[in-house]
Amino acid sequence: MSRRADPALIGAFVLGALALAIATILLVAGDDWFRKHSQHTLYFEGAAHGLQVGAPVVFLGVKVGTVKKIQLGLDESSDKFVVPVAIEVEPQVVRTKSGERIDLRDREALRRLIERGLRARLRMQSILTGQLYVDLDFHPDKPARFVAPDPAISEIPTIRTAVQELTRKLEGFPMDTFLADVAAIGASLNQTLNTPETRNLPRRLDATLKHLEALAARLDAKSGPILEETRADLAEMKKALVAAQSAMARLESAADRVGALADADSELVRNLTRASAELAGAAQTVRRLAEAESPTVQHANQALKEIARAAEALRQLAELLEQQPDAILRGKRKPENP
Repeated sequence: MSRRADPALIGAFVLGALALAIATILLVAGDDWFRKHSQHTLYFEGAAHGLQVGAPVVFLGVKVGTVKKIQLGLDESSDKFVVPVAIEVEPQVVRTKSGERIDLRDREALRRLIERGLRARLRMQSILTGQLYVDLDFHPDKPARFVAPDPAISEIPTIRTAVQELTRKLEGFPMDTFLADVAAIGASLNQTLNTPETRNLPRRLDATLKHLEALAARLDAKSGPILEETRADLAEMKKALVAAQSAMARLESAADRVGALADADSELVRNLTRASAELAGAAQTVRRLAEAESPTVQHANQALKEIARAAEALRQLAELLEQQPDAILRGKRKPENP
């Protein structure tokens, strides 16, 4: 006859199994069940190949969340396909320099960070695997572009990757013209290099190097006499410089003496001033004597008149003696009547 199972023992076993299962779940999940997570949406342009669910979200080099969902959407403003990515951010992981915590779950705190330039972009985790992750960083020079149609969606603006920026710039680059110019330049270089003058350049360079070697050998052979002559020339130049310095010193001394003589209080300047005054007085006296109404001029005019009368008398006497040589002895004869 079999023994009946004890219900209390069965109930204790079931309760123990449930407690063990709950403890296992808590050990595996940690305290995630008790944390309040917040989701934000990012809209990336172009393909997001390499981004997977569970990829890390990094803010200034620190992991702050994970990628939860990747979808495909359409930007109605630009009529382009975009990739909406939902990320989940852990609470209170950012600290300021003063120790203050910034909760990235708070939409108001996130809005202030976006105003300061917070932007999201895709970056590569590994070159080998090609996997991507979401990088949050500050780019205040990049404008914030929002794509979410519903204002209730918490959106973080995104920016293009370096490859996308380069691709965008190359789209408007005139590649055909550039390649044509490169081909033309290559043809011109080929034509220039194939000319006889260009082909003779190595031979000419070899001859020039030989001439330079010969010139260097000559200079080496004559460097001794040249150096001796240079030393002699330098010695003579030194003597000339010493003589020039001595002459300059004497010239400065003479200049000092001339400066002393030209001083306003010097004896030379006083004598020159006195002589200038006396010369000016003499010139004034001469000017007074030479005036038309001065007595001296009048006496001189009268004397000149007397001299002229005397000269006239002498002329008449000479004519009388020429006609009557004996007039001195006999006197002047009266002229005979005709």
